Amino acid sequence: MKKAVHFSLFFFFMISTTVLMSQKTNIDYTYDLGAKVNEMKLTEAGILVAATKDGLICIKPKGKDLHFKFTEYGNVKPEEYYFVPNSPYIVISQGGFANISSKKTVIDYVSGKLLFGSERDNWKQVSTETVAIPQNKLIISGLQKGGGIAENNTPKIAVYDLGTGHLDFSFYMFEPGKTTAGYYAVTGDSFLLNDKILIPTSKGIIAKTFNGTTLWENKVKNANWMTVDDTGNEIYAFESNASGSNTEIYKIDPKTGKELWEKPAKVKGQVVNFEITPQGLAIVSNKSSGGSSSVFSAKDESEIGFLSAKTGQDLWEKAPKTKGYVQHFYIMEDGILFGIQQGGINKISYDGKPLFKKPLNTGENIHVMAKTPQGLIYITEEDANIVNLNSGETVWKKPLKFKRTNGVESTYDAANKRYLIATDSEIIAVDENTGDFSSLSKLKFEEKEGPTSMEIRNGNIFVGSSQNMFLIDPAGSEKFNAYFKSPGISTFGKIAMGVLAVTSTALATQQAAVAGANKNSLGYYNEYGAQANRNSEMFSAIGTASFNEMAKRFKASTQTQDSQFILTKTDSGVGLVKVSKDTGKITKEVILNDKKPVYEVDEIEGVLYYSNGNKIEAYLLN
Repeated sequence: MKKAVHFSLFFFFMISTTVLMSQKTNIDYTYDLGAKVNEMKLTEAGILVAATKDGLICIKPKGKDLHFKFTEYGNVKPEEYYFVPNSPYIVISQGGFANISSKKTVIDYVSGKLLFGSERDNWKQVSTETVAIPQNKLIISGLQKGGGIAENNTPKIAVYDLGTGHLDFSFYMFEPGKTTAGYYAVTGDSFLLNDKILIPTSKGIIAKTFNGTTLWENKVKNANWMTVDDTGNEIYAFESNASGSNTEIYKIDPKTGKELWEKPAKVKGQVVNFEITPQGLAIVSNKSSGGSSSVFSAKDESEIGFLSAKTGQDLWEKAPKTKGYVQHFYIMEDGILFGIQQGGINKISYDGKPLFKKPLNTGENIHVMAKTPQGLIYITEEDANIVNLNSGETVWKKPLKFKRTNGVESTYDAANKRYLIATDSEIIAVDENTGDFSSLSKLKFEEKEGPTSMEIRNGNIFVGSSQNMFLIDPAGSEKFNAYFKSPGISTFGKIAMGVLAVTSTALATQQAAVAGANKNSLGYYNEYGAQANRNSEMFSAIGTASFNEMAKRFKASTQTQDSQFILTKTDSGVGLVKVSKDTGKITKEVILNDKKPVYEVDEIEGVLYYSNGNKIEAYLLN
């Protein structure tokens, strides 16, 4: 089953400064791939994965030789593989039709081990594969060879340990050769409990023991995914129709399979957030018009609902209006706080009553919603303020508004007890106690850029973008303003879009993981590295060598980097320069003489990977 995954890298292509004396860097490692690179990505674990016409190649930072090669399938197209979020795994699929694959492989790209291979493990076809985290298991459904005609054509379930790649258990969906009323197609992600596995099928959800004994079967057909409450006593199953316009939610007793609601709860659109709270079930679903302009088409917006966990009935007489997509969604002690991408913040109690005196109007694209000692701070592309979390009233006497910009960044200046907000034209300082604000310093970005990073460094204020860098002292005087022209607009555009893509979320996850596992709690402003630390702890808890490597990597990512890497045209040609954030000076440069280079920068290990013909060249930048 092909799964659309977006994943984040935590490494930024930054760009900067004036031409000063620098140290040129020679190639430190050369990796001969034997074929031209079609695509390469730096993974969350710091392993570089490159795709060529011959297959996939993995490279470890500072490794002298190729770490791993997978060439059994030959040319692997981008749509034929995906990275499993929050894990060291990559899944490759080829052949077959619809969602069924004739060839499927799962690789641990950190250890370089092939954990599952449909051909190696004798599978004729694979219908679904589910990576279960934190159990660290792979659940396969499909047809396996090795028996007679009846066995080879009877659907089978198998569970593999992803720590070792060994088979834990497997069983047939029903007795081989037995006549069944219709075909039992697995329709979504199977779900592991302590003593059983739940399998969603076109006929209903089936619960089996690990030796294949059927415990129960119900009539909840075509479920896509499932989640469980903290006690393990309540299962929720989700079924979306083919168009994604509606979703039905079922509550199931895991011991008997009995539906615990009289009828399923129905919500419009696709469920993208689902939280089980002591008061009930909080749901966000996204509706889409699909581009239709018909008056009968759905609006492009989210719906927020709150259901009784006991009956599945809607507990709110009137759902809050969104008029856009929910961008922020937080479970609070007294209710649900949410922010809309198109603008607006509101808070609703668990009994459906507005907790703010009136919905708060804000600018579009809410970059920040976080706790502060004074209340909730929000920063959009047009305005900022602090809001009383109980009443929704603004704390700052005068709202801070600014011209719509090409980017907004912010940070907290603890020494001077102020918030600093950078737009594409200035830095605004806001007194944390009074809310008084003033323009601290003007900024002039070349190439119509806007800020993509901001931090306090030794008391000074650093602001960076793709091609520009600024260092401002606490009084607002400029210490340096550095700019390097991009090699070409097309290259710059590609890099800029890449920055937006990889920094848009701390950790991207599949829909089921977001909706079922994410705890939507409001964090504190400037909680630097908190999410990375949480993931580091999660990886350590799983305990395999590969997850331990990822834990170290994520822990290292919480440290502020001292340099930015800039693709530019120097006196020696087009290349990448490493620029100090504290001095604005170039400390190293790598000449590539390629106006549209394919490259990745690993800021944690200090390595530049550059695709050059059939080779990848690695330059050590530290």
